[in-house]
Amino acid sequence: MFYDINDDINDILKRLAQENITFNDKIILVTGGAGFLGSWVCDVLIKQGAYCICLDNLTSGRFDNIAHLMKEDNFRFINHDISEPIYFGFTHHPKGICVGEIKKIDIVMHMASRASPFEFKKYPIPILKSNTLGTMNALGIAKAHNALFFYTSTSEVYGNPPGDAVPTSEDYFGHVNPVGPRSCYDESKRAGEAFVKAYELQHKIKTKIVRIFNTSGPRIRSGSEFGRVVPNFIKQALSNQDITVFGDGTQTRSFIYVTDEIEGILKMVYKEEALGEVINLGNDKEFTILELANMIKELTHSDSKITFKPLPIDDPVRRCADLTKAKKLLHWQPTTTLKEALIKTIAWFKDNEL
Repeated sequence: MFYDINDDINDILKRLAQENITFNDKIILVTGGAGFLGSWVCDVLIKQGAYCICLDNLTSGRFDNIAHLMKEDNFRFINHDISEPIYFGFTHHPKGICVGEIKKIDIVMHMASRASPFEFKKYPIPILKSNTLGTMNALGIAKAHNALFFYTSTSEVYGNPPGDAVPTSEDYFGHVNPVGPRSCYDESKRAGEAFVKAYELQHKIKTKIVRIFNTSGPRIRSGSEFGRVVPNFIKQALSNQDITVFGDGTQTRSFIYVTDEIEGILKMVYKEEALGEVINLGNDKEFTILELANMIKELTHSDSKITFKPLPIDDPVRRCADLTKAKKLLHWQPTTTLKEALIKTIAWFKDNEL
């Protein structure tokens, strides 16, 4: 199969156009804009005629994801860590760097953070900073410009919910280990949500929070050092290496394809009905990790063996999104099947990652 990422980007544009959703002429700051999801957001915004400011320090984001946008007049890349202060509209400021020529920002989309469990042990402090100090700095920009603030949180705030809380709705408060190996991510995302709500209460900032579930697709990072389950399985299968499953593979996840995720994100940013809300964006169909491994092995025609390793500490037993709120407020639900998503992602990996 030949895969062209522009086909998927155009598909997102068509879906948004059906509801007259456009960000034309809006000035939008995307932190983490060179990352997996952030770069897709930048692509769509640029094609809609928004002025997109991509802020990323390229520690987990890739310049390759945005290189094609550098020629666009309505795109600006700033290499900066959002954990450190940055000010727009100032020619100088005693507390951080300044971008004086950008006088107005309409929307701040804070999407910067490492997100792979493989990174939690190696980069816990940067992860904590991006979701606490980084969130505070991004909120400060929104406050200074009276901008809408959008925060990408995660299903990891739910921790390891009991069976009667799966599928998990937004009113579940979580079962999280605050001192475990995943705490740098789980707890910093929970703290990030608290920062958002504090600024909403005290400074009357308009805010929206989305909790993202397992997303995959082209541009997702791979490799045992920092990859996630879908890209790691695909890369192992294409290389005929052992596909390594943690635990016995009966733990579940709900996988969503990137185009569905980006459509949901931009619908949420746009819709007034979502103001002040926290909304799940994921899938309400569960698959076991072993089912995923076998599906990838079949689709890649791989000779890989499936092997098993000990389950990491605090690894969630089940993960599935309750989408009731997203369906009601955003008129959104995923439409891409897991098989369709994997076929596209595998085709992209063959062309770009091998």
